[in-house]
Amino acid sequence: MPGARDHGPGFWDPAARTVTPEGDVVLLVPWDSPTARAAAYAQDDDLTCVMEITDIAPVAVRQRVRGRAWLAGWLTAARGEDRARCIELLAERHPVSAVLESDGEQPAWMPVRLEVGEISLDDLWGAGCVDPELLAGARPDPVARHEAELLQHLHSAHGDQVRALATLLGDRPETDPAEVREVVPLALDRFGLRVRLTGAQRGTFDARFDFPEPVEDIAGLRRAMHTLFAAALG
Repeated sequence: MPGARDHGPGFWDPAARTVTPEGDVVLLVPWDSPTARAAAYAQDDDLTCVMEITDIAPVAVRQRVRGRAWLAGWLTAARGEDRARCIELLAERHPVSAVLESDGEQPAWMPVRLEVGEISLDDLWGAGCVDPELLAGARPDPVARHEAELLQHLHSAHGDQVRALATLLGDRPETDPAEVREVVPLALDRFGLRVRLTGAQRGTFDARFDFPEPVEDIAGLRRAMHTLFAAALG
């Protein structure tokens, strides 16, 4: 936010966030943070704000940042009926009741609303802009909540199967079993699995394995992963 000072790591971090059906972003921020204080006095489009989100791979790899997103818009405090609605939306995604409780008269947390005007992305798929209306219409990926745990499990318990995926990349020098030193699961979503390979000559590069069709739940993900690994080991 313009003029806001940095108060150290974690001071800006929201306890929870979610997206409204209209495409606004609701954040639950500390009541004494610059965000809360500025939003408390903001009217309409008075307070501009840019929220940066950094996506970090849950498994240790080189170049661990998988992507960044910047959401620019206008910030206001949620009040009255809007506040109750924002709290309800947050509670659908996060256990926020505990952080909303306060022993004193002053609540510890404040819900604020970011009306999104511009979105830009720079991730594994490339860089570009996104229409805010697409954010409003997007639905959460059913794999996202479990992705970190699943990738860590694949890396620690199924390393041989993950490494075998290199055999699906065809007869290329960089995918020769003798050339590939390491294969690490990098990203997982309802559409497929991305891995990062390290070769003796070419260095580090990524490969993506798409599922035959998008998965809708964890049971569907298990079937898709089983089919993928069976093809690699077959």
